[in-house]
Amino acid sequence: MTDLLNVDQALEQVLAHITLLPAEKVSLFESLNRTLAEDVTADSDIPPFPNSSMDGFAVHAADTTLAAQDTPQQLTVSMDIPAGAAPQRTLERGEAARIMTGAQMPDGADAVIPVENTDAQWKPGGEINLPAPVKIYRSVKSGDYVRSAGEDIHAGQIVLTAGTNIRAQEIGVLASIGCATVPITRQPRVAILSSGDELVDVDQPLAPGKIHDSNSYMLAALVATYGGIPIRIPAARDTLEDVRRRFREALDLQPDIILSSAGVSVGAFDVVRAVIDELGQVNFWRINLRPGKPLAFGSLGGKPFFGLPGNPVSAMVTFDVFVRPALLKLRGSVDHTPTIQAVLTEDLRSDGRRSYLRVKLARENGNWVARMTGTQSSGALTSMVLADGLLIVPEDVLHVQAGQKLPVRLLRNLD
Repeated sequence: MTDLLNVDQALEQVLAHITLLPAEKVSLFESLNRTLAEDVTADSDIPPFPNSSMDGFAVHAADTTLAAQDTPQQLTVSMDIPAGAAPQRTLERGEAARIMTGAQMPDGADAVIPVENTDAQWKPGGEINLPAPVKIYRSVKSGDYVRSAGEDIHAGQIVLTAGTNIRAQEIGVLASIGCATVPITRQPRVAILSSGDELVDVDQPLAPGKIHDSNSYMLAALVATYGGIPIRIPAARDTLEDVRRRFREALDLQPDIILSSAGVSVGAFDVVRAVIDELGQVNFWRINLRPGKPLAFGSLGGKPFFGLPGNPVSAMVTFDVFVRPALLKLRGSVDHTPTIQAVLTEDLRSDGRRSYLRVKLARENGNWVARMTGTQSSGALTSMVLADGLLIVPEDVLHVQAGQKLPVRLLRNLD
């Protein structure tokens, strides 16, 4: 296998040709599942003022020192502070202010007595005649049930850093600091096409010798899964003219990546290679991995080009190993490929290439256990549906015994 390029070296070459896309401003909700392009700094404290964490009474903690169930302390309720209202004056010693959860603490008050620790019979939103007495049945310390200004975020603090993936919790933080538009790395546009005289679209009937073009739909779904914008192009026939026409059509769309499947095996590569040489260049072809050896990488019209194998499993595996990291780098995300160690349940034979075998995973006696999904044919796409991960057999390994541990590249969450 010395004439085949090492997987890790090939990936290094791919990523060396990938540069971060520019930023764009989008509305807050549109930033969901996108990548932050710049650090975001808070303009103000969050919360912006001290507020109550309970429905109850704002007090001077020193006025409750002797309060207990048998010896309640009586205070005078002099203010009513609902959420959203600002206190109108300072709370004096011996006074209490009825206060709702989230409402601003009055000056002078430094603690809150929960309503259940008083003799009050009111409900939030109910009217109260002021002044009114209230009995306190417990003592509190300064700061009890009070959220201080800036407890969560301080003005000038970097709350989110560039490269952060925006989830629901990040949306909440951005909303809390009043960030209505968000600087986000532009989504990669990926032109996708298949080639082959045997291909027909999914809405067409199958004639003898024909198959449906599953790869372009599958690859479009993968592109969308990892934050790209897929643009499907009709399949190219196996002629120089049609392959050239489809690649020019792809370039006219001004994509950030061009992704094709089929036409890169030894027997079929001449047509695709001739067009690539016209419009760009091939950096490498044929990788030391299984499935997916006939993988081409280069450029078309200055845009990164991946020529993936035509067999659907090979296309999926090579996408996961090479295209996914490139997409993530384009959009400013880091590729953290989840990998675990799993114990094999059966002997395996390999051909010396780095192999990615489809396995089901189960937890047994404190270890992850890997079992083959069945056939490892690169045309059996249902094996990818069944697989929890891809078991990785290293290069130059021809035999693996049952009971040995090997890494598994996860394809789904195991929780």
